[in-house]
Amino acid sequence: MAFDPSFGIEEEFFLVDAQTGLLGTPSLDRLMSDAQAKLGDVVTSELLQSQIEIASPILRSHAEASEVMSRTRRVLSEVVAEHGLNIVAASTYPLGVWQEQLVTEKRRYDKLIADFRIISQRNLVCGLHVHVAIPETIDRVDVMNRAMHWLPAFLALSTSSPFWNHRVTGLLSYRQALYDEWPRSGIPDFFRDEADYQAFTDRMQAAGAISDSTQLWWAIRPALRYPTLEMRIADACTRLEDALAIAALYRALVATLVDNPDMGKERSTHTRRLIDENRWRAKRDGINAKFILETSNEVVPVATVVSDLIAACGEQIDRLDCAEALKPIDRILSEGTSAHEQLKIYNDRRAAGDESWEALLKVVEWLKVTTLR
Repeated sequence: MAFDPSFGIEEEFFLVDAQTGLLGTPSLDRLMSDAQAKLGDVVTSELLQSQIEIASPILRSHAEASEVMSRTRRVLSEVVAEHGLNIVAASTYPLGVWQEQLVTEKRRYDKLIADFRIISQRNLVCGLHVHVAIPETIDRVDVMNRAMHWLPAFLALSTSSPFWNHRVTGLLSYRQALYDEWPRSGIPDFFRDEADYQAFTDRMQAAGAISDSTQLWWAIRPALRYPTLEMRIADACTRLEDALAIAALYRALVATLVDNPDMGKERSTHTRRLIDENRWRAKRDGINAKFILETSNEVVPVATVVSDLIAACGEQIDRLDCAEALKPIDRILSEGTSAHEQLKIYNDRRAAGDESWEALLKVVEWLKVTTLR
């Protein structure tokens, strides 16, 4: 099926005091008013006042995505600078302390706090979400089921959360570990089709567990408001080019799965647990992880999984003209993600004699500069 899937990108950022490097607690209403005056409704608040989100319009090409997301990051940074703040793209903030954060005053956030208590208060993490449109004649849950094999690879390519509460966690994506505290998160179950997925949603709503399907916080899900399949597993990428590369690869994967209904169908009673094991390896070791294959007991490096995925999507990569957008993936696999660079800066500064706080400030400086590079 030849179709050009439109797509969208959502990025979440931390708001950081430009003088102290600590998470900012601005006059949120005034900041949001100024930001929306410049950017419109693409800017939204988050549960915690020290975070902000941008969502792209519908995108048709990767050249357009590059232009739109680059401009949006730049304009948002200019707006928050007027409030004495910087934006930082990372999934945890090295100097962040969850106990010090203020909750945004909105009814739905009050409900989250009431329902999830300390778990929601600890939700000091940012992510990258990518939507890809799917033709009406194609069952989105079928595509979701077949895409799940590759979710850990997207996490490995995006890791940016090695710190938590001023500490080195030993994980490259602590964000994913924190999300495991939430119900209805992680790798979803294999639903039969969209009707089965909707039946589960209806059952949860009837029981008062959720208000709608947006409270199914899985690593991938059919979007409620759009005819898209939304990937949510990726950490926020400090380098915009990394986020664009991940979006391009996910778009190519979805197009390939639509075009090849048998791709990714291999499944057994072990499959979901194997995917979750690979997700654990990705959040711990990132691009240095080794994944267990579905089709055998073979264990292979992430680089091999990604290379094989790109090869399998080659026809759609050419058709969607996104080979150029994918080039940063080679650098990620050879040099590492944001998490690797953050840890290198921290360890180098500690080895040079800096106290932990001083080393973390150096990491923060790199994050601020690289977010806008």
